[in-house]
Amino acid sequence: MTSPKPGSRVVVSIRVPCSPIQAFEVFTEEIGDWWADSELFRFTPRSPGVMAFQPPDDHGRNGRLIERLPNGKEFEIGDIRHWQPGERLVVGWRHANFGPDHATEVEIRFEPVGAETRVTVEHRGWDSVPQDHLARHGFPLSLHQQRQGEQWKAGLERIRVKIAANRSRTP
Repeated sequence: MTSPKPGSRVVVSIRVPCSPIQAFEVFTEEIGDWWADSELFRFTPRSPGVMAFQPPDDHGRNGRLIERLPNGKEFEIGDIRHWQPGERLVVGWRHANFGPDHATEVEIRFEPVGAETRVTVEHRGWDSVPQDHLARHGFPLSLHQQRQGEQWKAGLERIRVKIAANRSRTP
């Protein structure tokens, strides 16, 4: 698989009331809870399943982002390219029907801002997927990216609500 072109990108940010490491942990360990499924952006014909990160290990394996499908199979969405807890995460992002020339990736940054953390998601490379491709639904690039941004925004809002609720329960 090739790396995405630097041209197109979707960028969404939100502030959450916790430290960068806590935000990273909720993002990665609880993605199955906060991920906002969208009929427009299903990874396989059998989706939706449950998203999960399999972090890099001590044996040199990079880790991956998967979707556990209802039939018990796993679909690899992408390989983990950078895993820096509390700072940065970069993961490949593909649909089952992507060809070898189609490549997107997601970079998530966790930046302290006072007592909060700014979580920024940058999803890039959709210009490698032609407009007539099933994953783009015939949408022009700008409209497709707008919808993708809405999906990421919904997911980040779920993270913010989850963190705020956990914080209010902690004495």
